[in-house]
Amino acid sequence: MKVGVYFDLRNPLQWRQDPSRLYEFTIEACQETERLGASSAWFSEHHLFEDDYLCAPLTFAAAVAARTRSIRLGTAIVIAPLHHPAEIAEQCATVDLISDGRLDLGLGIGYRIPEFDLFDASMTARYAQTDGTARRLRELWRKDGIRPGTVQDPLPIWMGYQGPQGARRAGLLGEGLLSADAALWGPYSAGLAEAGHASTVGVMAGGIQGWATEDPDGDWPTVSEHLAHQLNSYRRHMVEGTDRPPPKPVNLDRVVNVDGSGPLGSFTYGTPEHVAEKIKAGTAGAPVDTVFFWASIGGMADELVMRNIGTICTRLAPLLADEEDR
Repeated sequence: MKVGVYFDLRNPLQWRQDPSRLYEFTIEACQETERLGASSAWFSEHHLFEDDYLCAPLTFAAAVAARTRSIRLGTAIVIAPLHHPAEIAEQCATVDLISDGRLDLGLGIGYRIPEFDLFDASMTARYAQTDGTARRLRELWRKDGIRPGTVQDPLPIWMGYQGPQGARRAGLLGEGLLSADAALWGPYSAGLAEAGHASTVGVMAGGIQGWATEDPDGDWPTVSEHLAHQLNSYRRHMVEGTDRPPPKPVNLDRVVNVDGSGPLGSFTYGTPEHVAEKIKAGTAGAPVDTVFFWASIGGMADELVMRNIGTICTRLAPLLADEEDR
């Protein structure tokens, strides 16, 4: 497996930084990630978060593309129903040209009512909309499509679908599945076969909810504080615009190093060896090409972010590398 890092540029009030400096620092962090040999850097999308969650991942990817030379740049994810396919197609082509063919496009359906309201978008048939965006992008990137076109042919598309039904949909499309959960390989490969795609087309990649450190006990007071902010923020924003009550604060004892379900149901914490073993177990038997880790959790200090990037690149990456890559 190849290893990358993941950025959301959160800037919580309790650890507030100058926003321009945070964006510049994150570009520098991507450069350091490249220098240390990571395969990829990934950027996410949300809107109207109180901690200024990154809202324009392709725009930020273009900035990083101009300051790097080899690292791949991915979105995890672009919320497809909020954007016109032609807009995504042209933005992707711009990033792919600036980076000389280093873009990976992750697409997702979104789930927050305030975001859909902001864009005057409909939450109805989000999966169908996102499937349609992926198909339309393939059309727009053909020779008779948008101008200028992409460097890569084809440019990788990853479907950020969760659960067995979503995995099957990714297979039907013949696109990559943006999940590192080996349990989804079965429905994903079934979708591939159902649509007439060879199983060798199947490829998976995904974000890992976890943190590796050489000093788990010493780092836990800081990591736990930022992790609690991040998880509580996600949980609180999930119910905005609904009639569901605000969730209670997360109990980290029920999340850390447990086998919970869903992206917010578990968090792996410990030494690099412990984290690597959990990832190997969770991806065994599936064609997982890449895993990526949070560079920062909930607005961490610059020094801790850079130390974490060093751990990811110099300690975790070798433990997860295939034998032929060592």
